Amino acid sequence: MNISIQNLTKIYNNGHHALKSINIEIENGMFGLLGANGAGKSTLMRILVSLMKPSSGKVLVNGMDLMKNRQSIRALTGYLPQDFSAFPKLKTWEFLDYSARLGGLKSKQARLSAIDEMLEEVGLYEVRERYANKLSGGMKRRLGIAQALIGEPKIIIVDEPTTGLDPDERIRFRNLLSKISGRDVIIILSTHIVGDISSSCHHMALLKNGNVVYNGSPHDLVGQAKGKVWRIEASHEQFDEVNVNFNVISTIPSTKGWEIDVVADTVNGYTANLIDPNLEHAYVYYMEHKQEQPEII
Repeated sequence: MNISIQNLTKIYNNGHHALKSINIEIENGMFGLLGANGAGKSTLMRILVSLMKPSSGKVLVNGMDLMKNRQSIRALTGYLPQDFSAFPKLKTWEFLDYSARLGGLKSKQARLSAIDEMLEEVGLYEVRERYANKLSGGMKRRLGIAQALIGEPKIIIVDEPTTGLDPDERIRFRNLLSKISGRDVIIILSTHIVGDISSSCHHMALLKNGNVVYNGSPHDLVGQAKGKVWRIEASHEQFDEVNVNFNVISTIPSTKGWEIDVVADTVNGYTANLIDPNLEHAYVYYMEHKQEQPEII
């Protein structure tokens, strides 16, 4: 599978440029789309599932123009929107049955088998008879994940999928996507949670104000922050000063005051040691220090 996003632009009626000439190539496996709220992620997701038309540019799926082949491409796609909601008068398994029929599973026996398997996968089998609107917030999110995955779609697009999930549920979801990504499928994971990308994706893009400011591997992005992440040993008196002067990632109380991890080119005047960066450090460094650089392809 291949998705080619070419010069994609979206301008809303109020003049807001939500997307600005986006160019991304997405192959099989898990692709992470990372950015702050309002960066344009949900707009891009809605275009990819043909719920919104771009102002210009195009999307090709295996060479097919998305706008000209919407029905065929929709049949290949599973989608979890950020604002997912289920039909209140359907039980959990009935909602999945409805989703499976929409996804093209015609055989009742095949649907029921797929439903039970998916309910087990997302930890909802024990509440399969409960009405969907009676599920807890986390359970509703898991039901949304299940409806996006049922029917084995070739393209899976999930927008902020771990919102409302506790840490154990988040890990279970990431493991489920990782298992599916071994097949001939594309999984696009849109999130503002750096951990969802670092533990799952081999390719990613950063969006900022509608622009792609990075397009590459998480590993290469982390490499760009090497030598830029410091652990400052600050006194209680220095605490406020450090928070004002630097991009602070974390603060930990110590016997002498504080250990403060910051992202910066230099930290002259403070007792500090370089530490190995992770994706969160790299994200902050890139967005705050390298945003004027051209897109990396």
